[in-house]
Amino acid sequence: MKIVAITTRIVNAEMRNWVFVRVETDQPGLYGWGEATLEWKTKAVAGAIEDLAPLVIGRDPRDIEQIVRILKKHSFWRLGVIGMSAISGIEIALWDIMGKWLGQPVWRLLGGKVRDKVKVYTHLGLGDMRAVYESLELEPLVQRAAHVVERGYQAFKAVFIPYTHYTAPVAEIDKVARMMEALRAAVGPSVEIMVDFHGRPASAAAALAYIDAVAPGRPLFVEEVLPPGETGALVQLAAKTHVPIATGERLVDRAEFDDLFRTRAIDIAQPDICHCGGLLEAKKIAAMAEAASIGVAPHNPLGPIAGVAALHFAVSTPNHIIQEEMVGAVPWYFEVVDGPIRMVDGHWQVPDAPGLGIEVDEAACARHPYRPEIMHTVNAVMPDGTIVDW
Repeated sequence: MKIVAITTRIVNAEMRNWVFVRVETDQPGLYGWGEATLEWKTKAVAGAIEDLAPLVIGRDPRDIEQIVRILKKHSFWRLGVIGMSAISGIEIALWDIMGKWLGQPVWRLLGGKVRDKVKVYTHLGLGDMRAVYESLELEPLVQRAAHVVERGYQAFKAVFIPYTHYTAPVAEIDKVARMMEALRAAVGPSVEIMVDFHGRPASAAAALAYIDAVAPGRPLFVEEVLPPGETGALVQLAAKTHVPIATGERLVDRAEFDDLFRTRAIDIAQPDICHCGGLLEAKKIAAMAEAASIGVAPHNPLGPIAGVAALHFAVSTPNHIIQEEMVGAVPWYFEVVDGPIRMVDGHWQVPDAPGLGIEVDEAACARHPYRPEIMHTVNAVMPDGTIVDW
């Protein structure tokens, strides 16, 4: 069996462009789908896939680890998130091919089933990214929380930490505390709340002030309380709070997770399967985390193929805690990809179809061509003009 073509399909989903990857083989009717979505880098990722494809055309798609090694090592330059996203999309498609060839769901090939259902969470605002990233007022926050719970979710994530520099103003700390208190009062104690700091605090002191503000609301975890790479500062924070700390969405291979795990700087790792190198790399990261008594809650605000890949990962990964999902991103989410995602009582169900268990409607994809994405970053400016993390 040989790979004969690797191509992309770009689907604009308003909040971001989904990048679907199709790997075709020389076996009639045998092909696989993956996803390599990376916000604001759509054309770069699609170009990287086109650049990398010649390295593996003609190779056996079932040699998944060998193909990933070729893509990483024979491209010579370290690839960064654009190249690793391209590799991830190809790798996921190879697992789809492998599962179809063997007549087994991908989760069985990744080690088999370790749970009977997968707990999931979504964002306030669902697919409305302006609601997710630009909603910093109490009333709409509470209304969106109620809407998400009405939709059957038992957990959600909110982004209401203000754009911050090295210090946290008292008025902003108090506002964050009021918002967390209102959210908890609105949904009660049985719904899990996660707070995404989005890397906005530039110092451990500022991050700790906001962590203390949300702590009474008992969040399941606080996410990206500092920008990536701040392992020493995370160690300091971990020693000063009982609130679980999660991070990792902007790390792109297991070597970048090593410091976090060795220092026990975090409680929950958040690799993104579409950025870290694919399913096998994510499994290796999860195994490293498990050895350090750290759970995993993969990052996934992406498209439907990414969602299905995350489902297979979760079914087969013992230290998986909860799965981020964006099924509500657009009304036609299930029109472009027919797949096994089915939520019952806040949990995804275990799929049984071969491969990923999906089929892509390319005509539906074509109805949503590439468009530039919303640039939320224009809001990440302090009153004096200082540019900060958004």
